[in-house]
Amino acid sequence: MNRPLIEVAALATLLCGCVGLWWRASRDRLTSDGGYVERDALVDEFVRLRGEALRWLTTTNHREIGLLYIAFGTVAGLWGGVDAMMLRTELLTPAADIWTPETYNALFTTHGLTMLIFFVAPVFFGIGNYVLPLMIDAEDMAFPRVNAIGFWLLPPALLLARAGLFFQVAGQGLTLVVDPESIPFILSMREVAVGWTLYAPLSVQSPNPQVDLLLVGLHLSGVATTVGAINFIATVFYERGEGVTWGNLDIFSWNMLVTSGIALFAFPLLGSALVMLLMDRNFATTFFAVEGGGPILWQHLFWFWGHPEVYILFLPATGLMSLILPKFVGRSLFGFRAVVYSTLGLSVLSFGVWAHHMFATGIDPRLKASFMAVSIAIAVPSAIKVFNWLTTMWDGDIRLTAPMILCVGGIGTFIIGGVTGVFLAVIPVDILYHGTYYVVGHFHLIVVGIIPFLMIAASYYWYPLITGRWYDRRLARFQSVLLVFGSTVTFMTLLVIGGLGLPRRQAIYPAEYQFAQQIATVGAYVVGLAALLWLYNMLVSYWQGDRVETTDPWDLKRTGQFSNEWAWFEDRLVERYDMEPHEPDPDDVRPSFDAAVPGSSLGAGAVGSTWRTVAENASIAAVAGVVGTLLMAGGLGTAALVGVFDLAALVELAELVGLPGTPLVGALLFLVGGAVTWPLLFLAFAEYLPGRLLFETGLVFATIISSGFLIAFYTGQSGLAFLGYVGFVLVAHWAYGVGLAVTFRFLQAKRRERREGADGAEAGA
Repeated sequence: MNRPLIEVAALATLLCGCVGLWWRASRDRLTSDGGYVERDALVDEFVRLRGEALRWLTTTNHREIGLLYIAFGTVAGLWGGVDAMMLRTELLTPAADIWTPETYNALFTTHGLTMLIFFVAPVFFGIGNYVLPLMIDAEDMAFPRVNAIGFWLLPPALLLARAGLFFQVAGQGLTLVVDPESIPFILSMREVAVGWTLYAPLSVQSPNPQVDLLLVGLHLSGVATTVGAINFIATVFYERGEGVTWGNLDIFSWNMLVTSGIALFAFPLLGSALVMLLMDRNFATTFFAVEGGGPILWQHLFWFWGHPEVYILFLPATGLMSLILPKFVGRSLFGFRAVVYSTLGLSVLSFGVWAHHMFATGIDPRLKASFMAVSIAIAVPSAIKVFNWLTTMWDGDIRLTAPMILCVGGIGTFIIGGVTGVFLAVIPVDILYHGTYYVVGHFHLIVVGIIPFLMIAASYYWYPLITGRWYDRRLARFQSVLLVFGSTVTFMTLLVIGGLGLPRRQAIYPAEYQFAQQIATVGAYVVGLAALLWLYNMLVSYWQGDRVETTDPWDLKRTGQFSNEWAWFEDRLVERYDMEPHEPDPDDVRPSFDAAVPGSSLGAGAVGSTWRTVAENASIAAVAGVVGTLLMAGGLGTAALVGVFDLAALVELAELVGLPGTPLVGALLFLVGGAVTWPLLFLAFAEYLPGRLLFETGLVFATIISSGFLIAFYTGQSGLAFLGYVGFVLVAHWAYGVGLAVTFRFLQAKRRERREGADGAEAGA
């Protein structure tokens, strides 16, 4: 198939769709009562659009430049997304029968570079440009004109980097009317297909002239990013309002400051490496030639930029998570200072892990060991963030809005993506899986998980502030669930086939992996559909959404989380529309954190209360777990007697943790798990499970955990034996769930009676 024409057609379709939405929204003011377009109205609209275009081209207002960044990043993201859809379409079949292998290589090259360089950072810089000055009470960015220059370097950079596509289409068109021998340069230009990492010597020896334009475009984007980073740093340091100090600086501004610091050190190095690569290609220097610095030098320079770049993309998303999540659980961010310190720690450690991308090369094993240690250590600051996010949600007043759904989904994908990254930090594991889809799944669970999730969550959260209108909130919730579901299906599937050893970066693969690849492709299509639904919601709501009729759209004053940017929004509504400032019901106001307010969950008081309560809840759960485990043992023992459950599975459990492989040791381990692990999980998640009564919740919990037992202890039963195995396991787990829940409720009631008796005795005394 003709890839350039199909891709250009897809981009043109997206553009026509956006224009169609604009036309539908503008039609009322351009048409007469009879439904015909009035010529004078059309002329007036053209004059208005020309004036608007001139204003946007020359603006230095931080909010307008922020919107330009976001619009540019959205266009680049859609372009890179089209590349991704075409990649996944090729992988529907084992043979390269949709695109050629060279086209496949070009697609993953341009997809990677477009998304990493031109999509994520511009969008986060745009969000920062719009809201950061408002949040720190600054009038504008420190250098407004430099801010504009930083943005306007990006569009030509993207066009240079992706010019090969247009040259290919132009060449195909020109060959219909002119002699191909008269346009050899145009016909030699095509999309770069050397891989997004541009490894030497392939990138040096490629005859494609588009490689040179790509390098210039990347260099220009690096200049733009560096300029933007300097501006953010200067703004946070010198433009803060009188009431904003380092002590009360918001978490998103902290993350943008640290991100800008990383960019300030990383991108100049990338620019130097790109210049050296250009010189090797065009002036016969030997920076990356075997007789000079060697191809391995490019890897060192590229990844010294490349891994900090991951945190340039990641840290703004964590800042948004730490900012938005507390707003929808009614609690302040737990461990604010620890989150800030973890961000600073990530910024430093990010420059000390680049060689873990090079474990499969021949660098000194002692160096590999040191980089392995730092690569494992860098997981600690990220884990601090995750635990603080989870603790913030604990026992909170959760509102299941679209931003909240995306925050929760982002935490889930980040945990899986992060934990799988820890395995890749270990040298033997990385050598086995470095060239497999396991790496693709790990990486994309983060860059297509928490990063775009929080971009979209921020767009929903601040949409009323930016537009003064509401989006379709029901569609937003559906789109959010769809995005989380599609991302999880796609990249969890890639993790599995990568664990089975399927090589990545190959257009052709063994036929036995076809079904898994098709599942991943369907999941990718779901992600693409979710992106289009988001775009539709944003555009249509801009023209037709309900107007915001309150100065506190998210009811943040109720919990004392009404921050500076929303105060600016309130002042603007009061000034422009004479709107009354919203004041919550005094009876409903509560602080975002109050240790004296008891929780309502089974684990009430586990956070912000005494350790005594925690210990009592844990001990009650343990006793209830023992009762439930003994009840379950009766069911499993019966299954063993009738021959549908093999006790040898318990032996494997003991061997798995390195203990003697005997049934007794396995049974003891099973008892410990039933008395400790599962009861604590039940304690944590019981309030989120369905069931009006606690024993109903126990049955639901037991049913969920029984699925893991069925898989873990399956020993090849078939036919009636398999049905018996499933039946006995379910009944045994239901007995466990009822025993656990009923015992827990009984002991809790006894504890309450003792406390009430003690309180009564004290009152009587």
